[in-house]
Amino acid sequence: MNRSIALVMIVLGILMLVWTGFTYTKKEKVVDAGPIQISADKEKSVNWPPYVGGIILVAGVVILIGSKKAT
Repeated sequence: MNRSIALVMIVLGILMLVWTGFTYTKKEKVVDAGPIQISADKEKSVNWPPYVGGIILVAGVVILIGSKKAT
């Protein structure tokens, strides 16, 4: 169980180091006056600092090494 969690954390950490965020488009209502509705596409972004990926990667390696010593 610990090995699978460690491997997932390692892969996630590498992915977070490579991609530091993503953007997506969301449709939001600008005007809603009875039968008249006006909406606009708003671009939102989700970003995280690269060191978070490094911390998750190192934690995954530590768990992986710890699970090998326990068995």
